[in-house]
Amino acid sequence: MADGFANLAFTPAVEAQTADIWTRVQAQVSPLEWRVHAPLIAEINRVKAEKNAVILAHNYMTPEIFHGVGDYVGDSLGLAREAARSDAKIIVQAGVHFMAETSKVLCPDKMVLIPDLRAGCSLASSITGADVRLIKQRYPGVPVVTYVNTTADVKAETDICCTSANAVQVVEWAAREWGVDRVILIPDEYLARNVAAQTDVKIIAWKGACEVHERFTPADIAEMRIAYPGAEILAHPECPEGVLNAADFAGSTAAMIDYVEKRRPRQVVLITECSMASNIAGDVGPGVSFIGPCNMCPHMKRITLTNILDALVKEQFEVTIDPVIADRARLAVQRMIDMPPPAVPARYDLVRARGHHVDVELI
Repeated sequence: MADGFANLAFTPAVEAQTADIWTRVQAQVSPLEWRVHAPLIAEINRVKAEKNAVILAHNYMTPEIFHGVGDYVGDSLGLAREAARSDAKIIVQAGVHFMAETSKVLCPDKMVLIPDLRAGCSLASSITGADVRLIKQRYPGVPVVTYVNTTADVKAETDICCTSANAVQVVEWAAREWGVDRVILIPDEYLARNVAAQTDVKIIAWKGACEVHERFTPADIAEMRIAYPGAEILAHPECPEGVLNAADFAGSTAAMIDYVEKRRPRQVVLITECSMASNIAGDVGPGVSFIGPCNMCPHMKRITLTNILDALVKEQFEVTIDPVIADRARLAVQRMIDMPPPAVPARYDLVRARGHHVDVELI
């Protein structure tokens, strides 16, 4: 236990308060770990109520955070929607910095805290607002769709944001709205290629990538097919195109959860960040076996119960954004929020099945 919380103990009262949570995470968290986590969970939930605070927990948080203290859990789009609706005074972002910025853009009058300022994102770091301004000079009149995994400075230069859940929907909307046949989709090259496989809109892309999803290869899928011939393999759209073509299904984290909950495959492989499988397992219960591989996001894993409690108690690491930038970014984010919820795909449309040529124009 951290020195500041040395007085927190696993008492019978704490055990009773956290019993329901323990039931959901006991397959992923050992009893020894739980004796450390439970007092922190109980204290965080007490302080939240006292301070009128909520915790937005991304799907890549560890199970004790996701199930233990998250008031709203989900993917980037879901958390953005909840941030916009929340009437809490304080928002704690259990995720990475660009997510906290998005919450602040949508809730300028609320205090938004990030438990660790080092919780960044390789994809968000791959592009700047200055880069986007140069792109717009090169392609005048072409709408800019920016993945939500970007800084507020980048969003401020954007026409509309998207997530992996609604990227195709947003790209096609932008093409119709601007009356054009091509759209700039930045900064994830792999998401752009995978969107291009599902639409007739021409895609101009930036060479950015998520360090977690970029490491997966078709060979990983082939090895899993041999080792677990009955397993269903689900991949995130930030993975390279060959990985998605080799998978049974590709979709956002929300789409993956929907797939598993509805189909309940006996064995499933999630080609994404490690904590996804643990968190879904806590919801779907027995009957679905989750098999590796997975890659861990070092940035997401900077968020812990201890630094969440520290942020709440001390109200530290507040996220601030220049009001001018925030106002401009809000338009792009709000346009995304106002889009109707995307349809959950039944299966990824393989490139060869659609006959699309998916080369994108890389900037």
